[in-house]
Amino acid sequence: MAEVFVGLRTHVGMLDNQIALIIGAGGGIGRAVVSRYLREGASVLAVDRAADRLESLKREVAGGNRLRTLTADATSWESSEAIVQETVNRFGGIDVMVSCVGIYDQGIRLVEIPGTQLAAAFDECFRGNVGSLLLNIRAAIPQLAARKGRVVVTGSFASYRTSGGGVLYTAAKHAVMGLVSQLAFELAPKIRVNGVAPGVAQTMMSGLGALGQSPKSSLLPGTEKQLPLETMPDTHDYGAIYALLGSARESAAMTGSMVVVDSGLLVRGLAAPNRGGDL
Repeated sequence: MAEVFVGLRTHVGMLDNQIALIIGAGGGIGRAVVSRYLREGASVLAVDRAADRLESLKREVAGGNRLRTLTADATSWESSEAIVQETVNRFGGIDVMVSCVGIYDQGIRLVEIPGTQLAAAFDECFRGNVGSLLLNIRAAIPQLAARKGRVVVTGSFASYRTSGGGVLYTAAKHAVMGLVSQLAFELAPKIRVNGVAPGVAQTMMSGLGALGQSPKSSLLPGTEKQLPLETMPDTHDYGAIYALLGSARESAAMTGSMVVVDSGLLVRGLAAPNRGGDL
């Protein structure tokens, strides 16, 4: 049993004895979520397409026999089925599925995307940010339904506003918001579906290969100066929200919600450095 001792009180973790499948777990917010889930008592299968990031995760996070890793690309049906089956084989089922998968477009405007590359860039962005969710959730439905499970997906400030990304990323993250609403309706009452919409974090995100983009910080220039809280959050600052939504008891009345954790950006908005310009 995982316990946190505070003074003379003993607190049982929010995810004690729960089994979690966390996809996109090798870096950034995903890695922080793995760490928090382990602290809260969960057993975790951490999935990432980069083996070196998973090796680094195992060195950094003390999970013992409650942490297992799997190198896989979660953007195909076959890999989604294999990921779910591996979780069942390792731990016996799935109580929570978390997706922290994300592909960034580095804030590119539509006019900056060559027409000959637009379809491929669209397919890549939506396959990674939206299609992977549908495939992973679909594969996990039988296991989640059997245990009245929870799904937690990752939205974005860009799920609500412009300037959190470019045209492709913003459209994809708006689609993630729609998936949370629709799947919460479709899968109730056996499965709850919620999301977290982070604002900013000091993390690297994959770019679009179709546009020749390399991994890059998700922060647009000047973002940190626009935060009402005037503090750049660490990736670990998001872990507790993911744990809350993954808990069977602490978020029992929540489904179809996207929890905004954006350092106040929605109440202020982001200045758009690339609006208008030379069309």
